[in-house]
Amino acid sequence: MDDFSTENKPSSALENDSSENYSTSACKHESDETLDDTSINKIDTFDDLNLCESLLRGIYAYGFEQPSRVQQCAMKPCNMGRDVIVQAQSGTGKTASCVIAVLKQIDLSIEDCQALVLVPAWELAESMRRLFSSIGEYMNITCHACIGGTGSIRDDLSRLEAGVQVVIGTPGRVNDALNRSKLRSDNIKMLILDEGDELVSRGFEDQIYDVLQKLPSNIQMVIFTATIPCELEKIITKFMTNPVRILIESNNFTLDHARQFYVNIEREHDNMSQQERDTYLKKFQTRSSRLLIATDPFARTIFPYAELFINYDLPRSMEAYINRIGHGGAYGRTATAINFINDSERQQLHDIEQFYNIHIKELPTDIAELF
Repeated sequence: MDDFSTENKPSSALENDSSENYSTSACKHESDETLDDTSINKIDTFDDLNLCESLLRGIYAYGFEQPSRVQQCAMKPCNMGRDVIVQAQSGTGKTASCVIAVLKQIDLSIEDCQALVLVPAWELAESMRRLFSSIGEYMNITCHACIGGTGSIRDDLSRLEAGVQVVIGTPGRVNDALNRSKLRSDNIKMLILDEGDELVSRGFEDQIYDVLQKLPSNIQMVIFTATIPCELEKIITKFMTNPVRILIESNNFTLDHARQFYVNIEREHDNMSQQERDTYLKKFQTRSSRLLIATDPFARTIFPYAELFINYDLPRSMEAYINRIGHGGAYGRTATAINFINDSERQQLHDIEQFYNIHIKELPTDIAELF
């Protein structure tokens, strides 16, 4: 199914509404088009997306060699201006899909915000900002993480007022910037909800509604999510127009690309300052260091060129496990994961094996044979 009509947007987003912005009293939703990864005509390479040379260069320089399954299915309708809902589990490449879809549509001659990305936590906003900066390096893209909890609000608003092309932020801070008219919405043509289910599970529905009220009516809306709870479905029904729903079945993504082992140890804990974390991350991103020590929020940062992942402790949730190691081998590479466990975590390790239908072996004595 290859004919994604770009005529999904009505001339007026809401019938019987003269306002240029969304109205929460009306419904944009028309008929859905639900596709899965067996019925959609996929792209095979990033070159199939008709991307500009500078964006392609950034994609390959970052380490992506071939599109993930999500990118194969979602990129084309996103790039054609459709409202799109991408439902796939963590670790399948949703975040990179978001970044590439946004960068494809940025007009570099316009300095104001053109794409707004809402995320549930400031760590994810900062992680995505780094991904935008890295992939958009050769485009000279300007992006800013508009987040609460860190940094000066005055500096944050000043940066937005000066103009940035991509803004990533938590709903509360973004809504505040819009209310203060520091974030101008006139040129915003794309709204992304990343981790859509997490956004609503953390109670951000009201802030999302408020943000949508302040955006142009003909905006393209794209949602990346693992599940679609009823609160998210209400947003879809009210604000999206004839959306394409792309479902990537969870059993299609596995950890078969990663060799996994465990080591039984006794563990000590230590604290690291934010400045130290940032320093390690920068060294790893520039590849001046081969070692990165990261906590769960930073584990969502995509490092497709990483070949070895060591879990100092097991993640608290099943999906966090794939967040930590799933990206390393998802682009044609083989990654190795080593899990440090103590005796009390053996059952937790067994639960992970059952959840992903994998077998995690004990690390061999001669680990040199692995590399």
